Amino acid sequence: MKTPSAFLSALLPALAAASAAAQPLADPTLEEEARRIHERVLALDTHVDIPLDYATFRNDPGGFTKLQVDLPKMRAGGLDAAFFIVYTPQGPLTPEGYAEARRVANTRIEAIARLVRAYPDEVGVAFTAREARRIARTGKRVALIGMENAYPLGPSVEDVAAWARAGVRYMGITHFGHNQFGDSSNPNEALGDAEERHGGLSGIGRSLVAELNRHGIMVDVSHAGKKTMMQAVALSAAPPIASHSGVKAIADSPRNLDDEQLRALAAKGGVVQIVALDAYVKPLTEEQIALRDRIRKEMGLETTEARAAMTPEVEAEYEKRLEAMWDIAPRATVADFVDHIDYAVKLVGVDHVGVASDFDGGGGVVGWEDAGETLNVTRELVRRGYTEEEIAKIWGGNLLRVMEEVEKTARRLR
Repeated sequence: MKTPSAFLSALLPALAAASAAAQPLADPTLEEEARRIHERVLALDTHVDIPLDYATFRNDPGGFTKLQVDLPKMRAGGLDAAFFIVYTPQGPLTPEGYAEARRVANTRIEAIARLVRAYPDEVGVAFTAREARRIARTGKRVALIGMENAYPLGPSVEDVAAWARAGVRYMGITHFGHNQFGDSSNPNEALGDAEERHGGLSGIGRSLVAELNRHGIMVDVSHAGKKTMMQAVALSAAPPIASHSGVKAIADSPRNLDDEQLRALAAKGGVVQIVALDAYVKPLTEEQIALRDRIRKEMGLETTEARAAMTPEVEAEYEKRLEAMWDIAPRATVADFVDHIDYAVKLVGVDHVGVASDFDGGGGVVGWEDAGETLNVTRELVRRGYTEEEIAKIWGGNLLRVMEEVEKTARRLR
């Protein structure tokens, strides 16, 4: 669903450079098929993080930036749509903590609004699946909004309606650390977390699932602990999603889903959006983990909060030092990433699998380092024998189908 525009034509030289890393398939017939399919499907990435100064002169996504996702890269790689993420790191469950979380969340909501205001001819925001398809047909990029961590809601679910009006179309129950709604897959030691806080969803967490259903917001179980996840899936009146998770049978990370979880998600009509983040695609070795942890300790970056607060200079130094990990063992590749897709498709069916990058939040694998290399994912799917219909489902059709069902459920519940 890639329609040429004058904007694109003006950027052709830069776009060609951005796509230089893309490697055509050896078989010319398959390469032609991959390009044709990629042009026709709606390619939707369900998890793109944004900095707090997004869509300002410091981080202007209208031009080429250091970000993994900006408008030129989206066009270069044929990425039609993305969920831009209202992310809030987990903090203390106090009035002050909730107030700060709301401030951060509102800052990111406003940043997404700035993007759309600044480039109305190049990107449109979609509140429904139908709007997403309509905007994509015009040749514009589609911006959708997801919230990572329900922490900013505070000690009640009253604000769900307000976030729905602001355009949030999926909400993750937790992040790194337990919160007021449920237990995380990764307890936060810096916050004093035990292995569990609630034994899954809290009482208000159960209310949250119901309220999300009522307001047409997809329940996102990525980052949730297994009990939290299974309870949320069982309680939800609409299909849930895992917005950016991998397959635990391949990479044994707390952030990935085991076979029981994948089957539960599919049985409810949901979809797992397979995430292209190195450590969740291909497990780090013990030596790599030790090196990473030593670097974090030396730089005072042992907590998620500290890493979220890095200045650009500190982040650049951190990333440079982390490169030494890949001298120990190679990074994950697009082929490794599609191994997760293959596994999930074989286990639960092609109707329940999608794609997420987690770009600008740690995501990226060799061959899909930024939005400009998005075609490489389609190439690998074609190489493995997926049909156009199957690729269309994986790239966005499944997620939009869930979105439509969530919208229908909300109308029924009101």
